[in-house]
Order: sequence, then C-alpha cells, then structure tokens
Amino acid sequence: KLLGIPFSECDWVVTDATEQDMLDAGYGHADPDAAFPVFLHPDTGEEYALARRETKTGAGYKGFAVEASPGVTLEEDLARRDLTINAMAEDADGKLIDPYGGHEDLDAGLLRHVTGAFVEDPVRLLRIARFAAKLGGHGFKVAHGTHGLMKRMAADADLQALKPERLWKELQRALDEPAPWRFFEVLQRCGALAVLLPELSLALDDDAGHGAKAQAGAITAMQRAVAAELSPQARLAVVLAGCDESLEALLQRLPVEKHY
Repeated sequence: KLLGIPFSECDWVVTDATEQDMLDAGYGHADPDAAFPVFLHPDTGEEYALARRETKTGAGYKGFAVEASPGVTLEEDLARRDLTINAMAEDADGKLIDPYGGHEDLDAGLLRHVTGAFVEDPVRLLRIARFAAKLGGHGFKVAHGTHGLMKRMAADADLQALKPERLWKELQRALDEPAPWRFFEVLQRCGALAVLLPELSLALDDDAGHGAKAQAGAITAMQRAVAAELSPQARLAVVLAGCDESLEALLQRLPVEKHY
C-alpha cells in the first residue's frame, strides 16, 4: 500500500482475545488443523489471526512452539516477522504502527531483518530472495547486516533439510515477480544457492567467469525474457539453460509441474 503496489487482500491481527471470543463473534476457522488459530470474517472473508509469539524448540523451519493468547501484544507479534518492512501494521483507522523502523527502511529501499531470530527459520532466506525479486524494480537491496546473517544461515544444516516443495513454492512465486533474476542473485551471493540448487549455482559461476564482475549469461537472458513479457515457464527455462547435463538431476529433486 505504501509503495503504491496493488494488493488484493487484508490480513488482520487480533489482540486481547481468545479463540472462543472469535467463535462467539461469528468468525469461522480458516483451517481447523492449523498450528495456530486463524479465522475468517463472516462477511468479508478476510483472515483474522490472534496475536502470537514463537519460541524456537528444535531444528528446521517447523521447530517452533507457538503461543496465541490475550497476553501477546501487537509489538510481540510484529517482532516475529522476517523483515522490518513486513513488521508494520495499520489499525482500522489507517494509523501506521511501526515499532521496528519499517517505514524508514521502505524509504531507503532496504530489506533488513527485524531481530536476530531471523536466522532460526531457513525459509526466510527464500522469502528475502523473493522480496528482492518483487521489489527489485524499486531499487531494494539486502541490508549489509542481514546479508551477514544470510551467509551464516547458508552454512547451517537447517538449510540442507529444507523440503524441495517449499523451495519450489517460493521459486515459482519469484518467477512471476517483476525482477525474478534477483531471487537467484541474492541466494547466490550469500552461498545458499550452492546448497539448494548446486547445478544452477555452478552454471552461474561459470557464466560469470568464476567471480568476474560481468553478469551471468543466465541472468541476462532472464532479464531479456522479462522485457519480452515471456511466461514464468520460459523464464525458468532460460535461467536453467546453462545447467546442461546436470539439468535432469536438478529437475528430479524439484516438484516441478509438467507444464514447466
């Protein structure tokens, strides 16, 4: 909204309420089997989630204990978010609530982590890469300190345990963003692409001349594909074209749909 980018949904955080309060008010469960309660407004269908806090309890992106109770504040809920620009809220009157400097980072074009807890969830590497693809046209860059945390995460065993389905989900979404090549650039620069898609990482290194400053051929090809308004399928094809013999092995690991 603040960048003037069209959006199609509003998600709400509810404080000082219990699950029973929501049900009594006529809200229905979005997913009765979810790890935390999210409700649907009876008229608008918009999602309303109870404010929650998370505690790291084990390895991997599912190793968290979630608490949703009337005692959890909005500021605590926002502290769970990955990036400061995602840790802002508006109340029903449109007043901005920004405890972690998200608006300042929005103006500066910075993708910055909220707290050191950023490193606890390897999926956040994929999300920050996707946001770079989404906001690359606005000049957004990864903050220096956040890049340092990403390099630590790329070397952690949690990243190796990330499920291919989650990788493909974020990659697929990135392919449809305005600057999809940024997804691969961000992961390559922090070392995560070598773990997640080693065949592609090697191909990008080869294209760039093993560390030369010239852009990788695959990245340039994807930029041309976007300029030509080609499909996400074509964008994936051009970025993977340099994998040669290793392409089949890569595609066997990713749950890529047949139309790709």
